[in-house]
Amino acid sequence: MIIVLLGYMGSGKSSVGKILAKKLDYNLIDLDDYIEEKENLSVKEIFKTKGEIYFRKKETEYLNGLLKLKENTVLALGGGTPCFAGNMEAIVAATNATSIYLNGSLPFLSKKLFKKKAKRPLIAHIETEALMLEFIGKHLFERSYFYNKAELKIVTDNKKKDEIVEEIILKLF
Repeated sequence: MIIVLLGYMGSGKSSVGKILAKKLDYNLIDLDDYIEEKENLSVKEIFKTKGEIYFRKKETEYLNGLLKLKENTVLALGGGTPCFAGNMEAIVAATNATSIYLNGSLPFLSKKLFKKKAKRPLIAHIETEALMLEFIGKHLFERSYFYNKAELKIVTDNKKKDEIVEEIILKLF
């Protein structure tokens, strides 16, 4: 089984993925890390030197390959992955995969990301919490159409990572 974790930046895909994979004794693949390894460049460098279109093509190519894995795997996606090139349709159509939307509310994600913005190039330039709320609100509005196609939805607001993992396990098994 492949457990596909998706959701907006800061929703916990990578950190929840690590705990979930360890608890279930599954492999863990973070798609952005996988792309960096295969391309021998950071995601930031790929965007800078080859552009977003190249990145999205590679992202789709690698995602489609990973969805064919036979090993039990937790696959943590990038926040934009479900929103491009029919990726969400491919995820939902994969017979050995279950998609889970880690759903953080706009106020929760905005507050959390504002505190950690320096580590995230996409939002590092945002100067106030009000502007962060506006930026994330626009993004979430655009992306929620795709995120909501996931088979399972887990609300993550004010929950510890272990609680989220337990909820996922309860819903899956």
